[in-house]
Amino acid sequence: MVRPSDSQPKLPIDQLIIDEALSEESLEVDVLFVGGGPAGLAGAIELARLVKADNKSSGGIGEITIGVLEKAAALGEHCLSGAVVDPSAFRNLFPDLSDNDFPFRQPVKKEAVYVLTGTRSIRIPTPAPMHNEGNYVASLCEIVRWLGKKAEDLGVDIFAGYPAEKLLVKGDRVIGVRTAPTGLDREGNEMSGYVPGTDIVAKITALAEGSRGTLAQAYQEWQHIGAQNPQIYALGVKEIWETKTPLDTVIHTLGWPLPNDAFGGSFMYPLESNVVSIGLVVGLDYRQTGLDVHTLFQNMKLHPLFRHYLEGGEMVEWGAKTIPEGGFYSVPDRRYGHGIVLLGDSAGFLDVPSLKGIHYAMQSGIFAARAIFDALKKGESAAPYLAAYDELVNDSYILDDLYRTRNMRLAFKSGFFWGGAKATLMTLSGGRLFGKRIRVKPDADVPKRADRPKPFTPDGKLTFSKVDAVFKSGNATRDTVPSHLIVNESVGEEVARMYASMCPAGVYEVVDGQLRVNAPNCVDCKATDVLGPRWTPREGGSGPVYKRM
Repeated sequence: MVRPSDSQPKLPIDQLIIDEALSEESLEVDVLFVGGGPAGLAGAIELARLVKADNKSSGGIGEITIGVLEKAAALGEHCLSGAVVDPSAFRNLFPDLSDNDFPFRQPVKKEAVYVLTGTRSIRIPTPAPMHNEGNYVASLCEIVRWLGKKAEDLGVDIFAGYPAEKLLVKGDRVIGVRTAPTGLDREGNEMSGYVPGTDIVAKITALAEGSRGTLAQAYQEWQHIGAQNPQIYALGVKEIWETKTPLDTVIHTLGWPLPNDAFGGSFMYPLESNVVSIGLVVGLDYRQTGLDVHTLFQNMKLHPLFRHYLEGGEMVEWGAKTIPEGGFYSVPDRRYGHGIVLLGDSAGFLDVPSLKGIHYAMQSGIFAARAIFDALKKGESAAPYLAAYDELVNDSYILDDLYRTRNMRLAFKSGFFWGGAKATLMTLSGGRLFGKRIRVKPDADVPKRADRPKPFTPDGKLTFSKVDAVFKSGNATRDTVPSHLIVNESVGEEVARMYASMCPAGVYEVVDGQLRVNAPNCVDCKATDVLGPRWTPREGGSGPVYKRM
């Protein structure tokens, strides 16, 4: 048996949170949103609107500078989701627009759920939480680019290509971030064109880093902010295909190709009549070291259900990311502090049974903006003046929804069949049956049986190697960039093999029984941070360049 946490390095809090003199070239803003995803951009838009309305009514708040910091070279390039979107947060943020004005591809017209065996697909009634009537198929990349334009039109400053590497503090108050430097060689030496990190000072910093946010993790550990359960994660691998056979149905599946003791499922959505997004999501609490989500996904596409649509088409884009799956009991006890709030996936606002998180992320940004605005009006940024953010979230549909489905994902710790039975009863009872908290361990503490991955040979038509997949992600990382991964070099061969299987981008290899790390391959999915080497921010613009994910 292998327990991943035995070999996992600690999060380097002393390097991620620093209390020291600011650089002479520091930049000042009033409010900084760290992360240019749906949470950060929705928050920036709502705050800019509130400031504008207040000044128009002579409310007296005056000019407020709002910045959004994004690690990708351009907005949307690191964003990935299924995605079927609940439009409610869009309607709240843009009450003067109609659904037709939003950056959605098409409404959900038909949907189907199947249980798969190796050769068959058995259609089952769509579980209540998965009904998508009134929702829309969309590309998260396109959503984010659209939101970014709305934010810029309101005067929000967007700084793309600037990863937040460190959290700046004074005592227990957050005062901003320091960005990652650029122009270092593999050994960390300065090259021609070297630019040091920039200190960006803010009265209030909103961390909207997405799943497994490094600074959000560091802040919670530093401030001893817990939750009733630890956060648990899944890894999703996704592709965009241009097809010859049209698809008009939102499809979800359970069962094969996953083993019975692993949680997850697949999806296939129509972006256009001849463009589909397809993916596989697997909980990282799986029980075998040799389980390889990328390989499972490649083999899954050979199933008749998917092959019918994909054969003769072309895979044009590939990507991967982690998903916070802990639900209600894994939401941090406190999502605010002196000069700081935590938003979206960084706070665990995602509902696994309904497969939804984008509207929760946006709504959390809206609530954060309202609390921040009220604090700024009072000339304050201390924790008591930001506590209203938690109150707004707690009294909203965000936690109502997560509470109703609080144990449905956790029930599958008992295995696929028993977990499915319990989840069904929870749905029928509105969450009352089996309502007592199911305790879980962090994913890295779940033991895995040592085994070997099954042989896999891609055909280059329907199935692809990890190297080919990373190429399709548009990976823009230069080969000479310093490694951003904190690795325990002395791990044994079984742990090294687990890393090689776990990572969908081929970052880890086993050569002569030893671990080899190909850091430039990384697409920032953060799976490594959950089970193995720790991920830290790297040079701006590194990583994938997603277009329609």
